[in-house]
Amino acid sequence: MVALRNVQNHLNASRDVHIAVVAHGKGIDFLLAGAQDRNGNPYEPAVQELKAKGVDFRVCNNTLKSRKLDAGAVIPEATVVASGVAEIGRLQAREGYVYLKP
Repeated sequence: MVALRNVQNHLNASRDVHIAVVAHGKGIDFLLAGAQDRNGNPYEPAVQELKAKGVDFRVCNNTLKSRKLDAGAVIPEATVVASGVAEIGRLQAREGYVYLKP
């Protein structure tokens, strides 16, 4: 997934950053248990590697509800937040994050 490579590239360029990947809508798919790319490669090992490097992964609960998915469908490396959009706003307004979308 291009977005995960972009996160790794960002870490390689700036080791002193804190990255939070906030997924909502169709963007949550790679954080669901058993998710694979087009070639059948699982996403979870790449997510685990980035998590070990301090990257936070957050999944929108509104998306889960609208898709009738239980929070248990999300891999353990990700945290479920009430609203992905609200989480992005909170991170920007209260914690000084910058929104980047590859």
